[in-house]
Order: sequence, then structure tokens, then C-alpha cells
Amino acid sequence: MNLARGLAACAVAMLLSGCAAFGPGGLPPAAGPFDILGRVLASNDGRAFSSNFRWRHDTDGDEIWLMSPVGQTLAYILADAGGATLTAADQQEYRALSVENLTRRVLGWPLPLARLQHWINGEAAPDQATATVARDAQGRVAALEQDGWSIRYTYPESVAGAPLPRRLDMAQGTQQIRMIIDDWRRSDAP
Repeated sequence: MNLARGLAACAVAMLLSGCAAFGPGGLPPAAGPFDILGRVLASNDGRAFSSNFRWRHDTDGDEIWLMSPVGQTLAYILADAGGATLTAADQQEYRALSVENLTRRVLGWPLPLARLQHWINGEAAPDQATATVARDAQGRVAALEQDGWSIRYTYPESVAGAPLPRRLDMAQGTQQIRMIIDDWRRSDAP
């Protein structure tokens, strides 16, 4: 795997991570547990990366598998109270106290990863400034502007009043992330 592919895998994996260790007055509390399968496309400054993913989030932290179309793991991220670790396909490990620090160090720019665990649920991250929340006719969040990010939501058409989004389109400056959720598994569901 060449360096560009390795960095691409790291970038997309980190885009999906939503939980890390935070100090006093840190980022929002964790969202409820979920397990998601889907696809992601991330672009920044004219470069684009795409992959399948699995994201398992619970109160202990997050695990993200970034996978090729045939299911080969390209990158694995583990984020918990002890910090964040990314293991690339070549078994190279990167570590930091938080996913944000890891992203800054490996990619050169920070991402709002802890907020994504809330945004993926169609919610604004608590304890953060929210500029705008727009709702659709069913009362679901259709658009969210928070911390300089613009998030647009699409819900499944076949399920009237579906509470969980099928697609998120996120943008901040030249950064864009599109997540398509193929399967939601909620741990808190009956």
C-alpha cells in the first residue's frame, strides 16, 4: 500500500471516530450505543477517499473498521478513555490522547469527531454552540449548522417518519464528508 493510500485510509477511519478522552470542560457526553454499517466518501482540497465502514459505538468508546469493497480491513480505530489508536492495513500503529490530536498529527488538520456520534443520530452535540437547526415536516433534523460545520440529512423514503438518517452530507471549508448508512443496529432498541 503506498503512502497516499495509507493516509487516505487513516483519514476516512478518523472521520468516522466519534469518541475519545477529554479533559475538564471537554466535549459532549457520548451518544447512545449503536452499530452502523455503511459507506463513506471524504474529500479535502481536491483529494477524495471512499470506503465501506463499520462503526460500533457504546459507553466504553468506539471501534471503526474501514474496509475495501471485498471486506478487507484497511484501517481499524479504537478510541476509549485511554486515548486513540489507529492500526493501518500494514499494521503500523498511530496513538494519541484523543482522536482529534491523532487526526491533527497524522493528517495535519483537526476534525470534529466527538460531535459526529451525535450528528449521526440527527442531533446537535450538547454543550456546543448551535447556530441553526432546521426540521422537516415530520420533525426530524433536516439541516444542522454547528461549530462551522454544515450537516444535511436524508431519511429513508420507504419508512414514514424514520427517526434515523440514511445519509449525512457534512461540509466545512474544503472538507466534505458523505456518509450513507446501510444498516443501523441500536443497542437500546427492544
